[in-house]
Amino acid sequence: MTGPARLALVRHGESAWITEGRFQGQGDPPLSAAGARQAAAVGARLAVPSRMPSVPVPERPPLAIWHSPLRRAAQTAQAVHDARGADAPLRPLDELKELGQGEWEGRTHTEVAERWPDELAAWRDDPLRHHAPGGESLSDGLARVRAAREMILPGAATDEQVWAIVVAHDGILRLLMLDLLGIGLEHFWSFPLSLAAITVFDVGGEVAQLRAHNLDAHIAALGSSRERPPGAL
Repeated sequence: MTGPARLALVRHGESAWITEGRFQGQGDPPLSAAGARQAAAVGARLAVPSRMPSVPVPERPPLAIWHSPLRRAAQTAQAVHDARGADAPLRPLDELKELGQGEWEGRTHTEVAERWPDELAAWRDDPLRHHAPGGESLSDGLARVRAAREMILPGAATDEQVWAIVVAHDGILRLLMLDLLGIGLEHFWSFPLSLAAITVFDVGGEVAQLRAHNLDAHIAALGSSRERPPGAL
């Protein structure tokens, strides 16, 4: 590559379980109706990145649209693919699945708080050392993220800056961002990610450069206030 590669990271749209206040992890709910609209909106933004407010990615096709195979991410990736006129291949990647939340998956936040109050508080306060019963640790997720990085941007020589789109989940994208920036896992909660928001990095050398974070003006008109409480995935 002649210069840094560019990565556009996209968090999937709202899922049916988010509307019900449930922990997701590696559970597989589909997008909600609002989530489908968000996915279409983020696809439209990436199809015409120069539209204001602009997204700092090239107009030419990306190498691929990599995505978690879980439905909420796969459906969002499909909407991005369709909006771009299918100019880049869809590449599902198991390593991009969300952090496993073990016994919490599919349960409401109220139920988890009542049944596992100490574990939930520990996860929110110190996610590096604590996780859901039967779930994955941040170190487990980081190992998957690093394996995914090896596949997402090949080192082929080119006269133009290469770029790719990655559609995944809150937790796994946080881990990817920390790894790109060379920041410790203790800062896991430091990078909030809105539903269907876009974050852009230049990747080259030891530490990536953050070009834009949490671009969500494209979904503001939806007026969705459904977000999970802090510490939930």
